[in-house]
Amino acid sequence: MKDQEYRYRAVRARYSESTITVYQAYSPAIAEAALAAGKFVPPFKRERMTWIKPSFLWMAYRCGWATKRDQERVLAVEITREGFEWALEHACLSHYEPDVHGSRAAWAEAKKASPVRVQWDPERDLHRRPLNHRSIQIGLGGESVDCYVDDWTVSITDVTPTMRKTGELVAAGNLEAAEATLPVEAVYPLPAHIGRPLGATG
Repeated sequence: MKDQEYRYRAVRARYSESTITVYQAYSPAIAEAALAAGKFVPPFKRERMTWIKPSFLWMAYRCGWATKRDQERVLAVEITREGFEWALEHACLSHYEPDVHGSRAAWAEAKKASPVRVQWDPERDLHRRPLNHRSIQIGLGGESVDCYVDDWTVSITDVTPTMRKTGELVAAGNLEAAEATLPVEAVYPLPAHIGRPLGATG
């Protein structure tokens, strides 16, 4: 991550020409079923909003290095860039922002019509402390969950061992070794017509 470009609000992720990697943390039951099937299957519930996170360190913060209850297994989900951008193009910010929406009524209408939610939360360092730039969290609901499960998912990989190892290295004070375990993430080239309505600055 040493060459990562920092912008206040930008999608930072591991990505290729056709895919982008996002992270989710689940209970062992949900994770094992998904890994076996190569896609999300019961006990995963499509009717619930599912949050995907492109930032590995924000995922680490959220799941406590894969130690929190029902978040003991961390999955790296490789999805198509086409699907990822569709989700953002059909997303609405979770909270009203005057500079983005113009009016509360416009925001409420957009939120009602959108199957996807976006939040910009402070990125985290290895100690899970907030930084001064923000990372995106994307909540998929309704038709977007079906698309995520059935059409966008390319692969699901268990990265729990890496997540826990990184946490152990941080706890031991070996930050250089911990840094070396992190996936290489860079600013994702989000088209302006998608990023601007979501308040992205990079």
